[in-house]
Amino acid sequence: MLLALMGEKEYRPMKLKELAALLGISKEQRDELKEVLNELLLEGKAGVSKKGRYAKAETFAQTGIYTANPRGFGFVTIEGRETDLFVPPDNTGSALDGDTVQVIILEEQDGRRAEAMVTKVVKRANETVIGLFKKARHFGFVIPDNPRITEDIYIPEGKENGAVSGHKVVVKLTGFGGRHQKPEGKIVEIMGHVNDPGVDILSIVRAYGLPEGYPREVMDEAMKAPEELTKEAVKQELAGGRVDLRELPMVTIDGEDAKDLDDAVSISKEVVNGRLLYRLGVHIADVTHYVKEGGALDQEALARGTSVYLVDRVIPMLPHRLSNGICSLNAGCDRLALSCLMEVDEKGTVIGHTICESLVRIDKRMTYTAVQQVLEAEERGSKEYPEGYDEFVPMLRLMNETALILRGKRMARGAVDFDFPECKLTLDEKGRPTDIRPYERNAATMLIEDFMLAANETVAEDYYWQQVPFLYRTHDKPDEEKIKRFGILINNFGYSLHLQNGELHPKEMQKLLERASGSPEEALLSRLALRSMKQAKYTTGCTGHFGLAANYYTHFTSPIRRYPDLQIHRIIKENLHGGLGKKRLSHYERILPEVAASASARERLADEAERETEKAKKVQYMERRIGEEFRGVISGVTGHGFYVELPNTVEGMVRLSELRDDYYIFNEERYELIGEQTGKTYKLGQSLCVQTVSVDRHLKTIDFLPVRDR
Repeated sequence: MLLALMGEKEYRPMKLKELAALLGISKEQRDELKEVLNELLLEGKAGVSKKGRYAKAETFAQTGIYTANPRGFGFVTIEGRETDLFVPPDNTGSALDGDTVQVIILEEQDGRRAEAMVTKVVKRANETVIGLFKKARHFGFVIPDNPRITEDIYIPEGKENGAVSGHKVVVKLTGFGGRHQKPEGKIVEIMGHVNDPGVDILSIVRAYGLPEGYPREVMDEAMKAPEELTKEAVKQELAGGRVDLRELPMVTIDGEDAKDLDDAVSISKEVVNGRLLYRLGVHIADVTHYVKEGGALDQEALARGTSVYLVDRVIPMLPHRLSNGICSLNAGCDRLALSCLMEVDEKGTVIGHTICESLVRIDKRMTYTAVQQVLEAEERGSKEYPEGYDEFVPMLRLMNETALILRGKRMARGAVDFDFPECKLTLDEKGRPTDIRPYERNAATMLIEDFMLAANETVAEDYYWQQVPFLYRTHDKPDEEKIKRFGILINNFGYSLHLQNGELHPKEMQKLLERASGSPEEALLSRLALRSMKQAKYTTGCTGHFGLAANYYTHFTSPIRRYPDLQIHRIIKENLHGGLGKKRLSHYERILPEVAASASARERLADEAERETEKAKKVQYMERRIGEEFRGVISGVTGHGFYVELPNTVEGMVRLSELRDDYYIFNEERYELIGEQTGKTYKLGQSLCVQTVSVDRHLKTIDFLPVRDR
């Protein structure tokens, strides 16, 4: 009868009270009716309108991507909807993290996130799961590595495939569970014991679906690329209009371990018509010469999106045959490049530029360390330079001069410089961490950053005004709500932000970080500021880059390791050869939105995987330091406790349940914990001494306890 009332012919939305009256149900029986209706919701036979009326499910169903939270609830992101939907723990159905789901809205109020119920899983994101196997008497279970998969996976007896407790395994899901049932699966691969060398990183590689090798057709295509440019090939390229820049002095500057050298720089200074000009050249490997559109290499690069830099390995976008070979700008070798030749005035303005296909030959492969030593020697007035660098000192001096001018121009317009230390991990031959220290930028690394930023902006502006289909790197203005919260946080440190009509100008963020420069809370404030920002992404529209205070920005300088750079190189080269006719323009207009979305998603995935490998090694490092004491800074405060970051970037948690000296109350507005009896506080930025009490390799967590100052 109930379903008949909801049939298409007789259906009209009605509230529970009205429906109960129509069915002749007493007030006491309404809860039972509501439970029946909710079961129908889960079966996809009924739904709820925005005003709380029950109806046929298809009337209100929407489809989106489900993101699970480790605490059991989740969110659904629906394309075109500004805010996501909250899914309470009882309404997640059998959805797992990443699934495409159908939902209906249960409750939607102004100013609050709408509440929804998952009624159907449209597409599964998790056919296999990586986790830790535990053996029980007549069955087994796997604890997923992904904390967003909150249920253990039941492994029936006979489906263990030889796994024993402590094995890291790959589980193929055979059942996805539900409200009252766990997911079920069978073990299809044993990666090794949790304590075996390399298993921790391999688990992360598998969990994130990162590639472990190349298909045969990709390697076959890569092998067709030459190891070196022949004289005949050089002659042919120059005949085709490629500009010969081999006599132009240029160098590469990279880390000591870098093998894929995709950018080189050149510099000169002269006076033209009484005007001082810096001629800055940024020369980028012409990867598209060897990676043709639609080929096996191109399709694989698009699927990968980016190279992934894990703690103990690099998963390259392109095979080593290309990335370390013919596409790498190795010193003394003829190489094909795409050059952006800029004329920069003494105020840092690029007043003219040329983008061209070029032939280059690098004079010297330099390292950041050696270049920094040269610049420091110059600052001291010393003539003691690293071996082999003496003849390049004038060039490096001029490069530094140019970089400072470009940086000054950028900072004057309000660019935000998030200068906080990243992590440098040293591993032994078995992959065990032996040292963790901050990896800080210096004048040499900043010099290259300045040049790459200038080239990226110049190329972006050029192609924006040409109105050619293109990929841009955009960074939207931060949400007003996030900035308000950030403003409350920095008040704890005595800082404030000035907003104009509720909006933040990047100049204000820059001023804040300048005021905090050199203070104990500098690194923390930089991280908090970064967290308040939106994520940069790839788009087909040029909407500007908030963090750089730039109207035009793209990624042009790393085609060996980023697909968007490779993609725009292809467009630029076609344009230079006059090949962007109506058909090709239409082609790029059609494919670029998908390329942008895919590249953005792959970048986020790579970032997460990189962070996970760092967390895993930091936990291993601290595992051998249980009982040791460290001084750190409170980097986060929640209702469950607070986080402490050590100078080496290791972060651990002090759990509220372990603070036995008082009962602490969380002040959410000020982000601090206050002792009810003693008035003792723990707040952001506070320095304190902690002791390592425990670590959890599986959850990748570190637990601290405060100790009295010595």
